[in-house]
Amino acid sequence: MNPIEQQLRQFVIETFLFGNDDGQFSSDDSFMEKGLIDSMGILNLVSFVENEYDIEVTDAELIPEIWDSVNRIAAFIASKKAVEIATADTCVN
Repeated sequence: MNPIEQQLRQFVIETFLFGNDDGQFSSDDSFMEKGLIDSMGILNLVSFVENEYDIEVTDAELIPEIWDSVNRIAAFIASKKAVEIATADTCVN
């Protein structure tokens, strides 16, 4: 598990599972299907990601395909960071 996945997982456990990680929650689990996070919780999660990783989430990116599991969010963050790096490299050259 990479550091982003670990940090996201820890945030979900502390915030939505009240620190109780009984081993029943995997990083691939759907938040909605498991009943872990509701729509207000997703907004809390989006705010955490924006602040923690210094990225901007657009309205078009507020879709379940991105926000419904730890692994999906981690992949989203990695892709946003990759775009930032590529854009920065282009501007420097």
